[in-house]
Amino acid sequence: MRLLVRAFWVLVFFTLFAFALNNEQPAQVHGFFGTRWQAPMVIVVLVAFSLGAALGVLAMVPGWWKQRRKANQAKPVAEAAQRAAGPAESGSPSPRFLADGPPREGL
Repeated sequence: MRLLVRAFWVLVFFTLFAFALNNEQPAQVHGFFGTRWQAPMVIVVLVAFSLGAALGVLAMVPGWWKQRRKANQAKPVAEAAQRAAGPAESGSPSPRFLADGPPREGL
């Protein structure tokens, strides 16, 4: 399995390397107020991809913080409920599972 993973990453590397070699011609990016940036096309594509990935991660950060806050708030409540229930018997199913039963649809 490890050999297949390494072979996959070698294939990805050589594919990207061939892409870079095939896109060495200069490209111009025109900005606002007459600004221009000239670089090899592969650099322009790499910068555009990197900026898109960074903006995507930054857009997800508030959601991650919200989920983390909810998890941290729920942790003390769950611990208190567990302490109130007393020590659980090992090997027995939880009472919640017995009350709800196994799911019947969507299997």
